Amino acid sequence: MPRIVVHQTDSHRQCRELRLVMEAAGIASDVVQRNGTWFLSVDDANQASAVYEIEAYQRDNAAVVARPNQRTRLYSGGVLGVFAFAVIINAITFVGWTPPYDQIMDRVGPMRAGDVMGGDGWRVVTALTLHVDLQHWLSNLIFGGVFGWLVGRVLGGGVGWLVILLAGSLGNLINAWARDAGHVSIGSSTAVFGALGIMVAHALAPLTRTSGSRMKRFAPLVGGVLMFAMLGVEGERTDVGAHAAGFFAGLLLGAVACRAPERWLANWQVQWIAGVSAVLIIGIAWLAAVSHA
Repeated sequence: MPRIVVHQTDSHRQCRELRLVMEAAGIASDVVQRNGTWFLSVDDANQASAVYEIEAYQRDNAAVVARPNQRTRLYSGGVLGVFAFAVIINAITFVGWTPPYDQIMDRVGPMRAGDVMGGDGWRVVTALTLHVDLQHWLSNLIFGGVFGWLVGRVLGGGVGWLVILLAGSLGNLINAWARDAGHVSIGSSTAVFGALGIMVAHALAPLTRTSGSRMKRFAPLVGGVLMFAMLGVEGERTDVGAHAAGFFAGLLLGAVACRAPERWLANWQVQWIAGVSAVLIIGIAWLAAVSHA
């Protein structure tokens, strides 16, 4: 029976792979090499089936190669987002350390669980911008800048920081609900761990599209939990509940944000609207706080 060449290539490895595809499909095939080119041939009667199997195999391989590029697309605005974060945090922190504003802000700004559950909703936002001392401020500024820049790279500077702010606020709300009425919490660390949760959610986003082992698929979550254990539970004044709540909120909101259409995240207008919205949320929260001073 005549033999028909169904594929030719300069790669011996590729020809061997396609021959395995033929064997898996139950199609007899031969591989020969002439002048540096490899030829895969089958019986005339199997030509149509062989071409179908080769095209299907090539489509599947093309899809697998394309997915990592889609998942790792990076966006601009990360540095600008960090700059805006630093300006806002520094301004509010230093005002909060200056008499007589320190007493006013200490009265209306911290996340006091009883007050939050009693209707002072602005506190879940304003508490993120206050710090106890220089060490507390500097730690949150550094880690917030690093994690914020990373989130800004995968979501864009505006959208990234809006989601970080929402994750920190939701974390404070969860913490207020879970703690006794007298519990008090301040600092950006809830939002910082929210950013860590967002990064883990971004790494987990392709879970449903991967065929790796279970341990490999859940490695980002394991890594995030280990980092949380290293950074989020030490220190005499560490609010572990706030950190855990922020991390959980980041996972939750990040799972949604990381699936946003790329055309939105790549749109500078969307990024600017999101970034301005984050600043407005902070401003409105402090206006509400001051009005109740």
